[in-house]
Amino acid sequence: MFTGIVQAVGKIVRVAPLEVDGGSLDISDVAVGDSICVQGACLTVTTLIARGFAADVSQETLRVTTGLDRPGPVNLEKALAMGDKLDGHLVTGHVDGVGEVMRRDGGLVAFRVPSELKKYVARKGSVCIDGVSLTVNRAEGDLFEVNLIPHTLQATTLGRLAPGARVNVEIDLIARYVERMLA
Repeated sequence: MFTGIVQAVGKIVRVAPLEVDGGSLDISDVAVGDSICVQGACLTVTTLIARGFAADVSQETLRVTTGLDRPGPVNLEKALAMGDKLDGHLVTGHVDGVGEVMRRDGGLVAFRVPSELKKYVARKGSVCIDGVSLTVNRAEGDLFEVNLIPHTLQATTLGRLAPGARVNVEIDLIARYVERMLA
């Protein structure tokens, strides 16, 4: 489990196998087998390297995500430990689909989600974009808007978003279970 509060921006330096330079992420307590959220996707550490780690990425993960198939900056978060603060919301690192940035006006960003996910996005609800916990300000059809505060723009990869950018979307875990219980 994760919180969607990014701990560092790292960089994919190699794709096959995936190698991530952890940037300022403290990996002193990370071991092989631990989970790290990389750009919204939960990956298992297979090897520790000088400034980061390596992880296997399945074809299924590559099919339902964006950004793990090429070098570039990525949001990183180590898995929660019992007793850790939960500052964002409950995030599994199981990406539900790929969304698209439709427009951006400073910190106000509008995203389009795949139509099968729109029912899970609610005003004042939580959504995870590229591993970042966000609050939905407005939701209409398959579009929703969020406000990105200056700290989020500086401390994550979201400051680089522009219209047309593709992003990893994880819907709220609670919405997933509510739907299942009502079915």
